[in-house]
Amino acid sequence: MDTIELKLKDYSMLKVNCASSVAQELSDYFCFEVPGAKYMPAVKRRVWDGKIRLFNSMNGEINAGLYDAIKTFAKRRGYVVEYLESSYGFPHEKNKLNHLKNMSWISQLGLPFAPRDYQYDAFTHALEHKRGVLLSPTGSGKSMIIYLLLRYYFDSYDKDMLVIVPTTGLVQQMVSDFESYGFDTNTNCHLIYSGKEKNTGKRVVITTWQSIHRLPPKWFENFGAIFGDECHGFKAKSLSSIMNKAINAEYRFGTTGTLDGTETNRMVLEGLFGPVKKVTTTAVLQKAKQLAPLNIDILLLKYKEEYCKTVEKATYQEEIDFLVSYKKRNLFIRNLTLSLEGNTLVLFNLVDKHGKVLKELIQDKIEEGRKLFYVSGETKTSDREAVRGIVEKQTNSIVLASLGTFSTGINIRNIHNIIFASPSKSQIRVLQSIGRGLRVSEDGRDTKLYDIADDLRYQGKANFTMRHCAERIKIYKSEQFNYKLVEVDI
Repeated sequence: MDTIELKLKDYSMLKVNCASSVAQELSDYFCFEVPGAKYMPAVKRRVWDGKIRLFNSMNGEINAGLYDAIKTFAKRRGYVVEYLESSYGFPHEKNKLNHLKNMSWISQLGLPFAPRDYQYDAFTHALEHKRGVLLSPTGSGKSMIIYLLLRYYFDSYDKDMLVIVPTTGLVQQMVSDFESYGFDTNTNCHLIYSGKEKNTGKRVVITTWQSIHRLPPKWFENFGAIFGDECHGFKAKSLSSIMNKAINAEYRFGTTGTLDGTETNRMVLEGLFGPVKKVTTTAVLQKAKQLAPLNIDILLLKYKEEYCKTVEKATYQEEIDFLVSYKKRNLFIRNLTLSLEGNTLVLFNLVDKHGKVLKELIQDKIEEGRKLFYVSGETKTSDREAVRGIVEKQTNSIVLASLGTFSTGINIRNIHNIIFASPSKSQIRVLQSIGRGLRVSEDGRDTKLYDIADDLRYQGKANFTMRHCAERIKIYKSEQFNYKLVEVDI
């Protein structure tokens, strides 16, 4: 019977010792085709086969977070896994926790509210396993889970902590959340983004991944714990660079509300952080009235045959260009937006071609006294944070925002309506966007989503964005969202 010997090289990588035939099997088992690779220039030029290989058969190394996946591989083939002595604890060696002591410690933090049961369960699971991807939907309070883990490490160890987020807006929001929980961020936290100083004497660093992924290994030496918030949004190669340089980070946790459903991305994240743990679901939180009920109207715009025929042979980008420039469609979005009561979030993708056009149309007809806020990548981080705070105090405002700035992680507690002005099939982007409106508003109203879809089918052939609509419907079904289809001639 073949044996697979495992030893921790450091907190990032496992060393695997096995027969060459088993190594080849491991290489094949942990080899995945990157989604959409066939469209990438390197694949088209035939300088890359479009596959990602998580096990390096040359040096026998694999990311330590894939420990459970190696056990599964070995069990299926009847191989034996042995553990060689190491100065580090193996990922399967759990911390022993005293729950009464932990609950007492949490009660002394002076939190503005007690953690919910599922937040405490996620906290204890993470402490026991020292690593993992915590899957919890938008609006479930992931920042509280991160804070509990960070404070535990802050109070129990002397190494530094690194909190990584995908956008500058989330740097500010994370600091704001920590402050609201009672943490002295001025004394303890250093923020890195947009060229800010990289070195600090403070123990907690909160940064975007873009700001640090090129820094040398030495910069990462003193971090004992890493937190990757909205980790699905990190560029895989850059995230791997960061995590593999932080060899002394014994505790490593990723948090996200959504995974994109592909095995490739899940395995990459598990390798860097650890196995996925589902914390709770949107349906459970809605049933407990901790998230707002959601109703979805899919507004299926039906186009005249002459336009369907024109678009039939168009590329994806040509179809998008037609849609965002089609005046009747933009006027429909404008009129829908102005007709809705309550705070309304309109999400678009293309800034110059679509966002600015919609802004002018809405400004031209908005009633006096009703506020319109426009946010894109051109908007300063501080201004985005200001908009978020202002809208939470509004009752009938409009936020016109790019998907890149407001679809991921941004926390707005008082949104009543969401309009998808741009088509998308991305599971992550759709669910993250929906999450903007699921926080329970002060007036307790349900959230309404208007998903604008475009039917340009010609002679039975579905156009690109119509197929994307079908993908979104699959997501709504899997998440148990209430939806209905409404056809609109345009």
